Amino acid sequence: MSVQERKERERAARERLIVATARELAEQQGWDSVTTRRLAERIEYSQPVLYSHFRGKREIIGAVALGGAAEMAAALRAATSAADGPRTRVVALARTYLDFAERNPAVYDAMFRLDGGLAFAAEDTPEPLKDAFAALLESLGEVAGEGVHPSLFTEVFWAALHGLATLTRAGRLPAAEAERRVELLVDRLAVI
Repeated sequence: MSVQERKERERAARERLIVATARELAEQQGWDSVTTRRLAERIEYSQPVLYSHFRGKREIIGAVALGGAAEMAAALRAATSAADGPRTRVVALARTYLDFAERNPAVYDAMFRLDGGLAFAAEDTPEPLKDAFAALLESLGEVAGEGVHPSLFTEVFWAALHGLATLTRAGRLPAAEAERRVELLVDRLAVI
């Protein structure tokens, strides 16, 4: 291995450490607690080292969001591939999405609430975000109904899931009714 290859590998490892540490800190104490000073202390590198990887917190949030999108896409695909039939797939997708949002609140915020400098629904949308949407579309497109564009249906269903995740987390919806909400969403929106 050349010196250049070793340096690139070390740089990539340092970047993964920064992102993982930011994610861990955000999950434990919230995004307000994630500062370059605290990250530098936790990973035992100087702030200039952090700035050599990310221009600031916004880019770190973006990196966490991209990692979260990849994780969510994998979780959705795993859940839906194990399901038998369209309705079962859509229910599995909805449950998995809501579970991901509940188990990873800081990552979910990075993906959908905070400014990570990422473009959505645009030509320059990063691939992990496109893939997360594709993971939704793969199961939802088949239940969009006649005359409804699969992408548009997926956007509406996704918006409903996001609303359920956000309102439940904020304590606006009683958690006891979560399963009934999923069933209602699937039964009323999906054409199965």
